[in-house]
Amino acid sequence: MEIVVVGANGKIGKILVQLLKESNEHTVKAMIRNENQKEYFDSIGVKTVLADLEGTVDQIAEAIKGAEGIVFTAGSGGHTGADKTLLVDLDGAVKTIEAAEKTGVQRFIMVSALQAHNRQNWNEKIKHYYVAKHYADRFLVQSRLNYTIVRPGALLDEKGTGEIKIAENLERAAIPREDVASVIFASITEKNTFRRSFDLVSGNTPIREALKNF
Repeated sequence: MEIVVVGANGKIGKILVQLLKESNEHTVKAMIRNENQKEYFDSIGVKTVLADLEGTVDQIAEAIKGAEGIVFTAGSGGHTGADKTLLVDLDGAVKTIEAAEKTGVQRFIMVSALQAHNRQNWNEKIKHYYVAKHYADRFLVQSRLNYTIVRPGALLDEKGTGEIKIAENLERAAIPREDVASVIFASITEKNTFRRSFDLVSGNTPIREALKNF
């Protein structure tokens, strides 16, 4: 399956791109927002497509044309204001969903945030971020796409353990970005994740077993 990773230059994105590149079952393109990011992907032999999530649906559609699956792991980052979060994490995600429907993409995996679906559990300090994730997720659920929404806990720059805990609702906890990328990779073809959403943190169950049995 040809996968376009939106937000490929981010920390999770780069790990996922590498997993896809090394895979025998998928090919990958990295969607980047400026030419300065192209050098890294050229150096590892990964094709890139250029598109800005603040651009038009047609521009995004042109970038993802030919893809069979999309992983949306883009974000405005923790140092931007609420306005940029809404433009990228919400409207950018919605435009990507619209572009996917327009170009005939079937599979769409969204990286969201732990408890984004439960308003009462949002962190008040970054409420705008949860608003963006909540409504982007809802838009995806209402689309015709074969979606999976992955809602990870606090993200760690540590080596992955390969063991996780997933459920519809989980208490706040953390997880290495490496494990999040591995969960996304395994979810692409895991039918038990199709049209489902789940919270994700570190745990004691191997990734593929957890995905098959939750």
